[in-house]
Amino acid sequence: MTTPQLPMVLFVCVHNAGRSQMAAAYLTRMAEGRVEVRSAGSEPADRLTPAVVEAMAEVGIDITAEQPKLLTTDAVRAADVVITMGCGDTCPIFPGKRYEDWPLDDPAGQGTDTVRTIRDDIENRVRTLVAELT
Repeated sequence: MTTPQLPMVLFVCVHNAGRSQMAAAYLTRMAEGRVEVRSAGSEPADRLTPAVVEAMAEVGIDITAEQPKLLTTDAVRAADVVITMGCGDTCPIFPGKRYEDWPLDDPAGQGTDTVRTIRDDIENRVRTLVAELT
């Protein structure tokens, strides 16, 4: 008997230092191993946005070990669901994949209060996604 393959979700934003990292962390927590989660950026930053790390720590999620990663065609090809967050046309399109664009403000350069609002919006969107996928 073969083990069913888990659905794979790829979150993509420009720098992979804020929005996509928060979404990946929330999905990893909420899906409890029922979904494979990845994130990447079209122009990855050198490090995560400090206010994002702080805002996620406030809700008990430690993302300090995460590093921004470059978006690759192979990552998109491997995904079942690709969720973009402000990266425009940089994400390759493959037939048969589910694509969504989440219009979210970029937390880069924002204060913690603004980042909290973005974080909470992402949490609600991920909660809906988990219900659809699991």
